[in-house]
Amino acid sequence: MRAVVQRVHEASVTAHVDGAHQVTGRIGPGLVALVGVTHDDDRARAHRLADKLLRLRCFDDEDGRMNLSAADLGAGLLVVSQFTLYGDTRRGRRPSYVDAAPPEVAAPLVDEVVARLREQGAEVATGRFGAQMDVHLVGDGPVTLLLEA
Repeated sequence: MRAVVQRVHEASVTAHVDGAHQVTGRIGPGLVALVGVTHDDDRARAHRLADKLLRLRCFDDEDGRMNLSAADLGAGLLVVSQFTLYGDTRRGRRPSYVDAAPPEVAAPLVDEVVARLREQGAEVATGRFGAQMDVHLVGDGPVTLLLEA
């Protein structure tokens, strides 16, 4: 599993479903995590990714050093599925998505990341798996990191 994580002042996601636009998740200060799943990912990797997200020390302490985590601050997390993180662009101009897990594999694992975060007391908002979504965020820093689990 992999995630692109961005520290934000605030963020929201709007899903386009049946011609309507619905805000499915919103957070204040925290992290936006775009989560991709590949074929050999499993529940254990989903738990490792959730643990990394929650404890990633990317927030400033009182000395201005990145030394605090979302768990330390009670910061929110917005988790959005993102199969394009496994797009292979090494050849040609059109990404190949053969490394992305199919929806029947990916959806339960993204749900497992969310469940694990919530089990640990995190405030978690989500997008809608497989929907066309608009992600709005106000970046903080900017701080953007790539996590692998």
